[in-house]
Amino acid sequence: MDVSSTKSLPENAYRKLKDGEQYVPVVPASSIVPEITGYSLLMGLVFAVVFSAAAAYLGLKIGQVFEAAIPITILAIGVSALLGKKNVLQQHVMIQSIGSASGVVVAGAIFTLPGIYILDLAEKTNFVQMCAASLLGGFLGILLLIPFRRYFVKDMHGEFPFPEATASTEVLMAGEAGGGQASILVKSGGLAMLYQLFSHQTLGVWRETFSTTAFKWGENLSRSVRLEFHMLTEAAVLGLGYIIGLRYSLIIACGSFLSWFVLIPMIGILGKGVHVNGELYQLTALQGLDTGDIFKIFVRPVGIGAIAMSGLIGVWKSRAIIVGAVKLAMQAGQKAGGGPGGDRCEQDMPLPLVTAMTFIVLAVVFLFFWLLVPGVTLVQALVGLVIVGCISFLFTTVAARAIAIVGSNPVSGMTLMTLIVSSVVLRSVGLDGYDGIVAALLIGGVVCTALSMSGGFISDLKIGYWLGTTPATQQKWKFLGTVVAAVSVTGVIMLLNATYGFK
Repeated sequence: MDVSSTKSLPENAYRKLKDGEQYVPVVPASSIVPEITGYSLLMGLVFAVVFSAAAAYLGLKIGQVFEAAIPITILAIGVSALLGKKNVLQQHVMIQSIGSASGVVVAGAIFTLPGIYILDLAEKTNFVQMCAASLLGGFLGILLLIPFRRYFVKDMHGEFPFPEATASTEVLMAGEAGGGQASILVKSGGLAMLYQLFSHQTLGVWRETFSTTAFKWGENLSRSVRLEFHMLTEAAVLGLGYIIGLRYSLIIACGSFLSWFVLIPMIGILGKGVHVNGELYQLTALQGLDTGDIFKIFVRPVGIGAIAMSGLIGVWKSRAIIVGAVKLAMQAGQKAGGGPGGDRCEQDMPLPLVTAMTFIVLAVVFLFFWLLVPGVTLVQALVGLVIVGCISFLFTTVAARAIAIVGSNPVSGMTLMTLIVSSVVLRSVGLDGYDGIVAALLIGGVVCTALSMSGGFISDLKIGYWLGTTPATQQKWKFLGTVVAAVSVTGVIMLLNATYGFK
């Protein structure tokens, strides 16, 4: 079938189906077209490595992870156009599905695992442990989501908007426009490389951070009222702001302004002392602290508390979604996806195989906690397994439903809850101190990656449903993308710690 001749999705792609009406994808089930080829596999893995490194770097440096699916989609179309490849729509879907494992694995890893370095616990862990946490979490997210695929992408067709999947699908359908967009990405990347050529890392024309302390008046302002202005000058920061949009960029900037223009000067004033009835009262603990010290000791914990509370608020606002998703999880058997036979577009991995693989992964999780996490006993490893299994199962549908409805995954709030629960429960069974902290962070890494994967993967499966990709093919090859992404992000975390540190 010449899929290139199809200029748009079917009329009923985004609306509810009428009684007896069927959705026929762009590539019907009766049409057999190549999905996994040497080209699509290679491109998917290359994008998984590249975007894992890029997303991890930006996430750790700036605290924001960009969604890789749409840039990967655009680049895939552009590369295919450059190579003169035709009728490769399904291969583009697979490139996007494999490559987008990067963003979801990164999101799961960087919000938990760097805590090991921040708390000076690096000697208690290693590459294998951190990579295993991301890898097992990714595998668990894929396996737990598969039984719900049919419900989310077919049974609820037209009910859930799937914002991110819609955008990626429209880009895939607009093949000619996609080539132009890829050209824009290449040009902007070239400009960024030229810009970075003059930065501190190469020619040293300007520094990585612009600061008012570079001027005499800025130093005086810092000493007198503890007021400083800093701005990162990297091209990546400008690009990230463009990706996340004005609203979220403004929120981040407001947090920085509150920290550096309000809280730090206010605490600095308290350090100088306050005159009350002619008497000078000073907080001796604040004397002699510069702006950097005040930020690290006092203001950064305020930000951490704000993030924690925002996570809890996000979970509370999503309570209706969570309740509905947990009810759905309890009925998983009734909503299991299709088996290996029948309609090609409804073929999931066989449910017995998925069940067996799930138990195997959980068994490996148990062995991981018992044998590779320092100070963990057999009973404590079993407790960790129960925490991972229960929370991952219950909140897999929460993550998928949230992505399907609003396009945003409340994974940070759910990870925070996991860390709290893990810490309390592990302490109750005798695992505390530094060993308990490492164990809680690794458990959080597994769960966070599982939830991030389930939320991101449901978008991939919806794209495949609209365009006619075989679900089982997406599911099987997602595992390989997860392996590559887990190895890449762990390497980047360790490299950035060695280069910059996380403090």
